[in-house]
Amino acid sequence: MDVKLLTHTPEPDRVVATAARLCYSPRAAEEVWEGFSPEKQAEFITKLSSYGHYSPFEHVSFTLAIAGVSRSLSHQLVRHRIASYSQRSQRYINEGTFQVVVPPTVAGDLAAQEEFDRIMGQIHEAYDRLIKLGIPQEDARYLLPNACQTQLIMTMNARSLLHFFALRCCRRAQWEIRELAWKVRSEVMKAAPLLFRESGPPCLVRGECPEGAMGCGEPYKKAEVEADHGVA
Repeated sequence: MDVKLLTHTPEPDRVVATAARLCYSPRAAEEVWEGFSPEKQAEFITKLSSYGHYSPFEHVSFTLAIAGVSRSLSHQLVRHRIASYSQRSQRYINEGTFQVVVPPTVAGDLAAQEEFDRIMGQIHEAYDRLIKLGIPQEDARYLLPNACQTQLIMTMNARSLLHFFALRCCRRAQWEIRELAWKVRSEVMKAAPLLFRESGPPCLVRGECPEGAMGCGEPYKKAEVEADHGVA
């Protein structure tokens, strides 16, 4: 899996702080913008997070390139509807040499891996046969598995990203989209450390799990996150 931040709203921390401050200031937006030092931005964004006032976070967005993930993951990802996605098309791209994502549970079991590889090989062969028979790619793709690798570009605003991290960084999230969520978090933290300082699963951010008896019972620790994901 490869995740790279392509671009983002310039000065995202400053944009959010300015948008929020304008709500309570008689001054023009330009004046508010010029008056925000990094220290004041940090102070204001901390207050916004503590109040749960996240609407100003919608003014900044982040565009990421995501590759080496499965169609199973992308089907989950697009359920986060306040975002924009552009995905490699199986209608226009010949998938005769498609690569797959192998779940760790399969890769860790020799018999399971052999069975997985056998079925994937059969799908490769069947796809190629349909293409040679003149079946359009848009119809031959009906054979392709959820394991088929894809790549996409995703644009999401900061508020939606906070929600994404709260749900998908959780240990109870499916393993592949959880890995994606932590990688995305690491990328956007480099661009906007103030906005995403209090991001991640609820057990990490607030010290408690909202899922009650459905929780995993293993709350994240900041030291663990830093060791596993490079940023706390």
